[in-house]
This record gives sequence, structure tokens and C-alpha cells, in this order.
Amino acid sequence: MKRAEMLDATESILKKAGFQVSKRCVSRPSCFDLTIRKGEQLAFLKTFTNVGNITTKDALELKTISNFFLAAPLFVSSKMRGKPLEDDTVYERCNIYAITLKTLEDIVLQNMHPLVEAGPGGYYVSLDGDAIRETRQKLGLSIGKLAEMMGISRRTLYGYEKGMTKASVSAAYNLEWVLGTPLVKPINVFKRDFQSTGFFAAAKRIIIQSRFLQAVLKKFAQINFKVTPVTKAPFDFVAQFSEGQLMVLGGVVSQKEKNVEQRTEEIVSVSKVANAQPVLITDSKEFSQRIPFIPLEDLVKIQHPWEFMAQF
Repeated sequence: MKRAEMLDATESILKKAGFQVSKRCVSRPSCFDLTIRKGEQLAFLKTFTNVGNITTKDALELKTISNFFLAAPLFVSSKMRGKPLEDDTVYERCNIYAITLKTLEDIVLQNMHPLVEAGPGGYYVSLDGDAIRETRQKLGLSIGKLAEMMGISRRTLYGYEKGMTKASVSAAYNLEWVLGTPLVKPINVFKRDFQSTGFFAAAKRIIIQSRFLQAVLKKFAQINFKVTPVTKAPFDFVAQFSEGQLMVLGGVVSQKEKNVEQRTEEIVSVSKVANAQPVLITDSKEFSQRIPFIPLEDLVKIQHPWEFMAQF
């Protein structure tokens, strides 16, 4: 399946499942194709025919944008390094989950979450440590006795119970057979461990060549916003005031720029799904778009966050 076909199918499946889906981000190179939401599930999604082709830089930006919004980054693909991905299995690329189109369909339409995660040297599952311990104790088995029955070490079984060690598929099957109860935890691809400082730490590694954008970032920092540039998205920066009280997706736009209307539509669309405030910072007072805009000369006069928020 070609990437365009995969993206069409992905969008169709998500809409059928009741997800709010943003416009496709195609106005310029972007680390994600779609922003999607259903209830509390928010994700930035990118499709690839071969997920092994993604660069570390693009993956880092996708992760950090997702962290900023407490969203999940997600790849939908059919291959990794030339090898087909298996359905009902979760892969990782640069610490971002990658799944097949069929797996996505099963998750969002059938509520069937995958159990198996591909890793170095094989396939693994995460076990419910509390269930292992409670069932073992009900059966009157010590860790040593159960480990002996399983043919594994006490340390390995202890790791299972404490959630410190993943099990091979065969070991999990044997443990479930011995204890007589399901133990494998499903993988929720929309739930990840978020690192709130990751996005802003990543900003230090981005070189800003535009003096226009530099001036915008400086002003937002001066009025106590956390702000950072973005290089692979329709927007140019994200800003946050007072721990999520206001999220801003901002574009920096010059009168000379082409394709502004399409980029603006994408910023507005992503903002609606991500529950953020879209804004354009312009070099002209005569800028006319279906989005709030602030001329740079007016922005630099703002001294307090409430003055900025009063613009909307």
C-alpha cells in the first residue's frame, strides 16, 4: 500500500470510530500528518510505508510536541527496515509506538488492544504483577516453588511480579497455564509516559535563523510564557502560560510568504483538536486571515500575559 492510500485509510478508520481529525498537515514538511482526539485520547499521528525511514530529529520533534499537549505520538506503517510489520503487535521506533493499519482498526473500532510488543531478539508482553502475586498466594505457592514449576529463576519471577521485567510470549503463556488466569496486560498506544520538560529542553537544540521568530520567542518569554520554536509543523512555535491555563499554537507570517492560507487553515484545525489558541504574528497591520493575528510591533508593546490574552 502506498503512503497516500495508507493515509486515506487511516483517516477513514479514525472518523468512522468517532475521532475528531484535523486537516492533513501538508502546507510544509511536518513531523505529523494528523492530530486526532476522542474524549481524553489525543494523539499526533504520522503514516509511513517504512517507519524505519524516519529521522531521529523528526521523531524527537514529534515526541516533544506530543509531550507539550500530553498527547501520544503514533506511527502507522506497514514495514520497518524492509520487513513487514505484524498485525496485533506493537513496535517502537525512536521510543514511539508503531502499528499496522489493521492494528489501528482493531483498537479504535473493536476495542481490541494488542498484547505483544516487538523488541530486540523477539516478542514480549507486559504482565500484571499484582495478579501473579495474588493468584500465587491463593494457590499457596511461594515464589521459589512457582519459579521451580516454571523452570525460571526466582529473580525473573520477582521481576514479573514487580513489573520490572517483560516476559517472552512463551513464558507468559506457560505462566497463565500454571496459574489458570489471564495475566498479560494490553498495550494502550494512546497512553504514554509524558516528560513535561522534554519539549522545552529540546528547544535548546534548535537553531533559530529568523530574526522575526527570535523576536517573537523573546517577547513571549518576557511575559512569562514557556515558549519554544517548532521546525516540522504548520505552526512555528508553541507557548504555554500558567501550567496549561492557555496553550498557544503560533505562526510567524510575512506578507511575502506564499501558501499562507493553507498553512493558516492547518494551524486552526490542529488548534481545535488540541484545544489550543491559534494566533499569527505578522509583519503588517493589514494582514487579513480567518485567525487572530497580532502585528509584531504591537506584540513587542505587550508587558503582561493578560494583555496578550485580551487579544482573543
